[in-house]
Amino acid sequence: MPEQENEKNSRARSVYREGFALFVEGRLEMAIERYRKALDLDPTLSIAWNGLSMALAKQGELDPAIEAAEKLVELEPDDPLSHTNLSRILMQKGLIPEAEDARARAMALRMKQHD
Repeated sequence: MPEQENEKNSRARSVYREGFALFVEGRLEMAIERYRKALDLDPTLSIAWNGLSMALAKQGELDPAIEAAEKLVELEPDDPLSHTNLSRILMQKGLIPEAEDARARAMALRMKQHD
């Protein structure tokens, strides 16, 4: 069973990389499709949640982008970058107090990492 899980994770990462290449090329719809496929294979692949949130935000699909960013924070609660990403998307949507809260959490985590 663990071998199947490793194979699934490896495939998910490969599909994520395809999505990232498409994102870099500006092919957002296709990138989003690949990120979602990667997450179907491994719903815990946080880097794919990050990519999905960024691609959706870039397209202006802010509600699903926020949902993806919140999932990233759920998976990586101690990572300042996950909170920064959420803050950026919340700011883009005009949810300033929520964005400031996420930014404050990111800053606190950064400070904690440097202690």
